[in-house]
Amino acid sequence: MKKYNIAIVGATGMVGRKFLEVLEERQLPLSNCYLFASARSAGKTLEFMGKEYTILELTETCFDDKEIDIALFSAGASVSRKYAPIAASKGIVVIDNSSAWRMDDEVPLVVPEVNPDEILKHKGIIANPNCSTIQAVVVLNPLHRRYKIKRIVYSTYQAVSGAGLNGYLDLQNGIQGKTTLLKFPHPIFANCIPHIDDFLDNGYTKEEMKMIQETQKILGDHSLKITATTVRVPVFHGHSESINVEFERGFDLNELREVLANSPGIIVVDNPKNNEYPMPIYAENRDEVFVGRIRRDDSVASGVNLWVVADNIRKGAATNTVQIAQKLIEYWENGRLNR
Repeated sequence: MKKYNIAIVGATGMVGRKFLEVLEERQLPLSNCYLFASARSAGKTLEFMGKEYTILELTETCFDDKEIDIALFSAGASVSRKYAPIAASKGIVVIDNSSAWRMDDEVPLVVPEVNPDEILKHKGIIANPNCSTIQAVVVLNPLHRRYKIKRIVYSTYQAVSGAGLNGYLDLQNGIQGKTTLLKFPHPIFANCIPHIDDFLDNGYTKEEMKMIQETQKILGDHSLKITATTVRVPVFHGHSESINVEFERGFDLNELREVLANSPGIIVVDNPKNNEYPMPIYAENRDEVFVGRIRRDDSVASGVNLWVVADNIRKGAATNTVQIAQKLIEYWENGRLNR
């Protein structure tokens, strides 16, 4: 198998460092790695695959003299909007973890367990979905294919690490009794904040609308009726979601459990009599999506309640991005996609 050169943009951030960890774990066929970050981090070093790499400054010309096949971006939407097209113009395939390109009709929005063949349509940029959307659609996709989803109600309980380092520090500082806030508008320790990202004119937040619109795009069904409430909770790692689903067709509950258990990337943990159900503390550092508390919603003709948990930095960001890169390489290798 050919070896490929990869770049990480935003290499010193929480997700950028996790990129390196997951790339090493999954042993992609890599020849060389280029690490890019802001001028503030340039010149520092990071270890990857037993080698020390010097961090390079991200500039408009930084890709010019380098042979790079794939670039993984996690440096924020404004950086991606500026630099992803520059990288793509050099023949580099960008896999972007920000919100910059997700709803662009020309950019595939990919979860490999759900819609991997969307990668084949890329024009230089592939978008990684929002962390809370990824874990939801991994579970919803097999159910939608079997029973046809009519309506979804999302209620999320999202970890502070989803807000970056400053969100993490706000919880850590609160535990230590410090009152300085670096990220959130209110203390997060011993509190829940029903406010993730900016509020929009319709009363929803951007995070809520991301979940609605991204779910429709990934599942390929813009007729889906979806509503969402997203909440930040005092948990360091792992997003939890209560998902209420109404189907157009009837279902057998045991069969539905089997559908989930036999679908890629899912682990069913659903034995409430023994207090066994998904929790973020057990999903940490795992790549699977965990689902439990599976029970009928008797308030509608064909409804089910699900409790879905995943590590938001791994499956919700770094792992999903690396999985896209793996699938991209697979398509190059088997001839389904020209390099």
